[in-house]
Amino acid sequence: MLGSGASLLQKTFGRLSRFVPPDQILVLTNARYQNLVLEQLPEIDASQVVAEPAMRNTAPCILYAALKIQKMNPDAVMVVAPSDHWIEDEAAFEADVLHCFEACSKAPVLCTLGIQPSFPNTGFGYIEYNPAEKGTQGLKKVMQFREKPDYETARSFLSQGNFLWNAGIFMWSAAAIVEAFKAYQPGQYTLFEKGLQVYNTPDEAAFIEANYPKAENISIDYAILEQSDSVFVLPAGFDWNDLGTWGSLYEKKEKDASGNARVQGGILTEACEGNTIRLPEGKIAVLEGLKDYIVVDSEKALLILPKSREQEIKQWVARVKAEFGEDYI
Repeated sequence: MLGSGASLLQKTFGRLSRFVPPDQILVLTNARYQNLVLEQLPEIDASQVVAEPAMRNTAPCILYAALKIQKMNPDAVMVVAPSDHWIEDEAAFEADVLHCFEACSKAPVLCTLGIQPSFPNTGFGYIEYNPAEKGTQGLKKVMQFREKPDYETARSFLSQGNFLWNAGIFMWSAAAIVEAFKAYQPGQYTLFEKGLQVYNTPDEAAFIEANYPKAENISIDYAILEQSDSVFVLPAGFDWNDLGTWGSLYEKKEKDASGNARVQGGILTEACEGNTIRLPEGKIAVLEGLKDYIVVDSEKALLILPKSREQEIKQWVARVKAEFGEDYI
């Protein structure tokens, strides 16, 4: 999408491979994408793809992976990194993660990277930290995580000066995060701990197939980070963009003279401003009078939505699946 010659998954893998041996990188994804991951990353084998048989948000898969890692190495530290991020200064990313690894190796702390806000973005969550309290290794003690705010609230966050964007990148020891699940999510811990004997063996897949769907659908933020008093944030030393949204992609793409960002395909426009357009390769769209819209044309579905309603895309995806089936997404 950004002309890098690599997918975001491949970029993420390469970024982590700078300081993590490739055979120690696990890819957590839905089981339906396992073959695609292996095609994208020929450097890994099937045992490194942690396939989820059901969608249960981030907490269950992180606990599952942590238990696998802890069984391999009780002293391991780990980084959780989403694959839809764009980070240009990979050396600065490496330095920040290694800084947190050092802190995690010395104390049972849960670390996250926070991004210095450049504008009052309403599409990101925020991290509020205590500016008066110094944490381990120069990290800042997290006071609370704040959900995606409205515009005025986001402006107030920036004016206060002790808020960072929540990048969703986490570092901790495998032991520390497992202990946190014991304390704050005992039901989840009990469910996955039952499989400890079969993790990293041929019997693991059958256990996960039978038990993973029983896990609570909950994010790591709600399950652990918002409850623990051992969470610290390091203000990141790199520029970051969460390309999980079309709005964030718009910020990174080149625009024409009217501010339209074309991701793929060709466009002819008249009186169109500030739009994000993605078409199938080789397809042309003729647009007139459209301002600040998202236009995404796939093989079987066409989305035309105001940018201001971008947060509703997931709801529309769910409705399409319910009405027409999975094949249309």
